[in-house]
Amino acid sequence: MAVTPTTTPPVLREPDGLERGRAVQRSRALVVLTLVWNSIELVVAMIAGLAASSAALVGFAVDSGVESAASIVLLWRLAAESKPGCSQVDDRRASRAIAVSLLALSILVALEASRQLLTGDAPQVSVVGIVLTGLSVVVMPWLALSKRRLAPVLGSRAVEAESSQTMICAYLSGALLIGLSAHALAGWWWADPVAALGVAALAAWEARNAWHAESLADTCC
Repeated sequence: MAVTPTTTPPVLREPDGLERGRAVQRSRALVVLTLVWNSIELVVAMIAGLAASSAALVGFAVDSGVESAASIVLLWRLAAESKPGCSQVDDRRASRAIAVSLLALSILVALEASRQLLTGDAPQVSVVGIVLTGLSVVVMPWLALSKRRLAPVLGSRAVEAESSQTMICAYLSGALLIGLSAHALAGWWWADPVAALGVAALAAWEARNAWHAESLADTCC
């Protein structure tokens, strides 16, 4: 009688030191790239937004600054890989500081966008803003997905959360690209402040998530 071969289920294993070390190095490199790109976004979007009186672009610039702060926190988290433990108190303080800054961003952008809608103070067309957000739509999803793939290897909620924030930045870029393009092509000046209100809503959602996020302490290995 023929014996039916049995299939042994795959055995899940913890990543070895070398694999984990490479994941930490790659994560750190991706976070540095995110930090550099967001710094460029902050400067260019702020200058373009002020020049065009665009609340959406100014809000996008400030959001890039907040994202940069999150990247710095994650760099600190990755540096803790070489230490015997993580500081739960510092993690909680950093998460809530980011939450407060996001809430402030949401309120300021919402107020300015509402003022533009009520007064009809139309912003100027910003070609620089269109180019910047178009590039961000390509760059940010790649950074977000690349970081997210490394989160399971590190067992890190911090890496996963920061990659989600990067993806939200990509969504913001897409919303702004639509609003700025509609203003440039169809003269829909209201598209810009409406897009700014979208930025404010997403910033408020980010603030809520950051405030209620689990401590990064459970990601230490």
